[in-house]
Amino acid sequence: MTVHPTTVVFDIGNVLVSWDPRYLYRQVFDGREAEMEWFLANICTTAWNVEQDRGRSFKDAVDLLVTQHPEKWHPMIRAYDERWHETISGPIKGTVAILEALKRNNVPLYAITNWNQDKFREALERFPFLKTFAGIVVSGDEGLLKPDREIFDLFCDRYKVKPETAVFIDDSARNVEGARAAGMHALHFTSPEALARDLRGLGFAV
Repeated sequence: MTVHPTTVVFDIGNVLVSWDPRYLYRQVFDGREAEMEWFLANICTTAWNVEQDRGRSFKDAVDLLVTQHPEKWHPMIRAYDERWHETISGPIKGTVAILEALKRNNVPLYAITNWNQDKFREALERFPFLKTFAGIVVSGDEGLLKPDREIFDLFCDRYKVKPETAVFIDDSARNVEGARAAGMHALHFTSPEALARDLRGLGFAV
C-alpha cells in the first residue's frame, strides 16, 4: 500500500528564494555578458562554489582564487563574498505562499539546503519566513551535500521522520533522485503553480 506523505521538506535556493550569481555579476561586468560568463565558467566556478556549500569559508575560498589569478580579477572575486546578498534577487512569492498555506494547515515543515553555513545565517535574518521550519539541515554545517544519501539519512535520523512519510521538493533533478533513493517522495520544482498542483495530488491542501 502506498504511504501518503504527511511532512513537507523544502530545498531553499531557487525554490523559496531566487539565487543566481549573474544577478550580481551583471552589475559588476556592466553588461559585458560574454566576459561575465567566461569569469563564472573559469574563475568563480560552480565547482569552486560547491566547496563553500560543503563548509569552506568564503575567506578561504576568496584567498585561494586571489593567489591563482591575475590582480585584474581580484575585485570580481572578492565581490562574490562582499556582495553575496546581491546574488539573491528575493523570495519566490508563489512558493512562500504555499509554505504559509501548509503552515496554516499544521503540516510539519522542514528544509534541506546546500548552502554555506555563514551565508545561510545571514539569509535567515534577511528572509524571516525561513524561520517557519521546525528544522533545517544546512550542508555547510554538516560537511555533506545533496544529492548524497548521507544528508537525507541525517535529516531523517535527526528529526525522527520516516522517509516514506516525507515529500522533498528541489529544483535539481539530481537532488530529487537522491531523495527518492533515500526512500522519500520527491517533487522536481519548476514553478509555484506546478508545485501546488503536485502537492494537492499528494493530498495537501494548498
